[in-house]
Amino acid sequence: MTTDRQLHDQIDALIGEEHQLRATGSGLSDEQRQRLSQLEEHLDTLWDLLRRRQAARDAGMNPDDIREASTDQVEGYLQ
Repeated sequence: MTTDRQLHDQIDALIGEEHQLRATGSGLSDEQRQRLSQLEEHLDTLWDLLRRRQAARDAGMNPDDIREASTDQVEGYLQ
């Protein structure tokens, strides 16, 4: 079972890595650009999971029953 605190800690770590990559400027290698893309997608899924966990709480449901959605699902949401 993952807690919201653990999710926030994971998000913070990923944001730190993202900031380090972005701080290198436009001279990113192909590998670094790929990692940055992976970080962005993973961050999207974690933020989505936190929002859905809160929605479950608000609806009187158990947030621990909520699982991380696939990257394809999250990235396919309409804005």
